[in-house]
Amino acid sequence: MDPERPESAIGRALLIATAWFLRSVERTTRWFARRVRRHVVSRVGGPARARVVVLFAIILGLNGADLSTIGAVAPQLKASLHIHNTEIGLLSSVALLVGAVATLPLGLLVDRIKRIPILSLSIVLWSAASLFSAFASSYGSLLLSRALLGAVVATAGPTIASLTGDFFPAKERGRVWAYILAGEIAGNALGFIVGGTLSSAISWRAAFFVMALPGLWLAWVLYRTVPEPRRGGQSHLQPGAEEFVRRRAADAGGDYATDPDEDDLARAAVKRRGVQAVPERILGVDQRGMKIVPAVKYILSIPTNLMMIFSSSLGYFYFAGLSTFALLFVEGHYHVGIAGAELFLGVLVLGGLIGTLISGRLTDLMLRRGMIDCRVWVPAICYFAACVVLVPGLLSKHFSPAIWLDSLGAALLLGANAPLNAARLDTMPAALWGRAESTRTLIRSLAEALAPLLFGALGDLITGVLPSQAPIGTHPALRQAASSAKGLEIAFLILLGTVLAAGVFLIRARVTYPEDVATAAASDQANRPVAVEPAALRLTGA
Repeated sequence: MDPERPESAIGRALLIATAWFLRSVERTTRWFARRVRRHVVSRVGGPARARVVVLFAIILGLNGADLSTIGAVAPQLKASLHIHNTEIGLLSSVALLVGAVATLPLGLLVDRIKRIPILSLSIVLWSAASLFSAFASSYGSLLLSRALLGAVVATAGPTIASLTGDFFPAKERGRVWAYILAGEIAGNALGFIVGGTLSSAISWRAAFFVMALPGLWLAWVLYRTVPEPRRGGQSHLQPGAEEFVRRRAADAGGDYATDPDEDDLARAAVKRRGVQAVPERILGVDQRGMKIVPAVKYILSIPTNLMMIFSSSLGYFYFAGLSTFALLFVEGHYHVGIAGAELFLGVLVLGGLIGTLISGRLTDLMLRRGMIDCRVWVPAICYFAACVVLVPGLLSKHFSPAIWLDSLGAALLLGANAPLNAARLDTMPAALWGRAESTRTLIRSLAEALAPLLFGALGDLITGVLPSQAPIGTHPALRQAASSAKGLEIAFLILLGTVLAAGVFLIRARVTYPEDVATAAASDQANRPVAVEPAALRLTGA
């Protein structure tokens, strides 16, 4: 009798079982992917719409993943490069500061030339800069790589805002923006989970390397499958559209619609109520030819837009600081490992995702029912409620109640973004969408750039003043982590005042929103070519 026969039989059985398991996983994954695809296509209204929404969501998701990766690998960076919270915050800040400088000229390009090629090229350059981060040999070279990355990520905001306005009618922008911003939130979660796992299992370099890989594929798919839309609404994707209608543009950037957007619920509502435009802010023809300085002056002269820029920038300021140091805070405050911290952050991101999806659909529904300024006061309520919920969530010493309170706070904080993005397009002439978004991105990027630095510096300052937060007998590393977490907790509570201020700005914007919507509509009407009246009608009128 062959003594190896039982062992070989067991080996074959294990091999067969493994192959069966892998096939089952593959089939389950394919089934799940088909179900998700059908659901997305059904929710957004057809394959062509789903392609645009998913690609835009992934682009913002990659940007969010990159920013959150800094927070995810912060413990390893501090140990490897011998740096503190302030230096960690500077890594996030420098990318945003450089992006803020680059965003205004990029916004001018977005309004004048084709946007799909610009966006595709920026994704390729983003991947290259992220790879540079993975191979950085020192803190200085890592800081330089983050600065280079900031110069290319500034393209995404103005470009996606302009393209979204041209692909989707105004009545659906709240819902569509919710789906797109859901990608940004999911990217933040991906950065925390994948970045934290890879940095713990392999190295912080592996986290940056893996984050860079999807960019090349994404740039190719975007450039090959999504055509450049015509500006002003002629390329709106109708529900159920299977493919894009490819029209030849009159110039490099497309041409404008000759008919007003009849589906714009905000403009229809202000027209029914007889809201009048502000005559001195109505722009005439050739809005695309405006130079950058006059355009920015005009954009900032619109009261509602200015208040919304300040408000959303403050909201992003707080979220940027919170996400950068969330992992350090959770590990030190609740004394949990990386798995517990990632679970906490995952629930927070899930809450933010749910809040974003609900707020976009809710405000679109309210607008259909004639609530003109709902895209302004709903975010204001979100900011005020977030302050109320986050205070006990941050003060709680127990993992269980804190995770639910903080996830609700994240849902409210991020739920304000989708209605605000839609409202900014409502109050701005279509020819200025790119420059308007770049102006907003400039201020938002400055706020986000300062956030990690201020959160980290304030946390370090408070930590240096406070006594040790752990019992004397514990390990020095645990005492240091607990003290750092206490400093971050107080910093989070102090800077929560910025979220309260964001809500106050929106209360002011609520007053001026209707007249600014009417003014934007009048500017678009003035910028359209005058239709030639049929001869028969002219004779009849005479």
